[in-house]
Amino acid sequence: MPFTVRDLSSLARALEKRPEWKAELRRLLLTEEVLSLPQVVRRIADQVEALVEAQRRTEDRVGRLEGAVEALVEAQRRTEDRVGRLEGAVEALVEAQRRTEQEVGQLAREVGRLTVEVGALKGSDLERRYREQAASLLQALVRRIQLVTHQDLGNLLDDAVDVGRISIDEKAEILRADVVVSGRHDDRPVYVLAEVSIVVDQADVERAAHRAALLEKATGTPILAVVAGQRILPEAEENARAAGVWRVVDGLAQPPA
Repeated sequence: MPFTVRDLSSLARALEKRPEWKAELRRLLLTEEVLSLPQVVRRIADQVEALVEAQRRTEDRVGRLEGAVEALVEAQRRTEDRVGRLEGAVEALVEAQRRTEQEVGQLAREVGRLTVEVGALKGSDLERRYREQAASLLQALVRRIQLVTHQDLGNLLDDAVDVGRISIDEKAEILRADVVVSGRHDDRPVYVLAEVSIVVDQADVERAAHRAALLEKATGTPILAVVAGQRILPEAEENARAAGVWRVVDGLAQPPA
């Protein structure tokens, strides 16, 4: 028998009165997939809500990260500013150091030049003293001391050149001697040729011995070679003894032996 509209109306009224029939009717009419749609929709809704919450948290984290990045960028900018200032300060210090080193070098050269000049002046003053006070400073070596002036020594050497005893170059070498005096040593006439320095070194000893030998060659008279100064280096003193050169140190005369 066909199902009519009247029957549908009666069924609807019956379902209104018996709600449990609705659930049974739905179970019979609908598939499991359709019946489970509400649950699926709820799960999807829950997942979407979870995704929305996750997105919100992500956006919060991104916002915090953006703030941190901005803070880092600003800190980097400040650091670069400080580094730039420090680099400028370092460059200024390097330039100041360079100028200081130049000034110190110049000062060292000036001090060295002044030291040389002062040493030369002190040496010249000591030579002058030995020439002017030869009678007292060399009295332990000779008696009846007479200073041989540079002019008298030149004339004496000219005579030696004229007779062929010495050459012009040897004459010039003898004339470079600091002090030459005549006198008597052991009751015989002698000359004293002295090289004078504040500090007597090996070069002074060699010059005194060499020039004394040339003067003896020129005059035929015994020569006492002397080095004189305020002090003498140990090596120079040893070599002076070996070369037969007298030492007059701080006014005290010491024979070669």
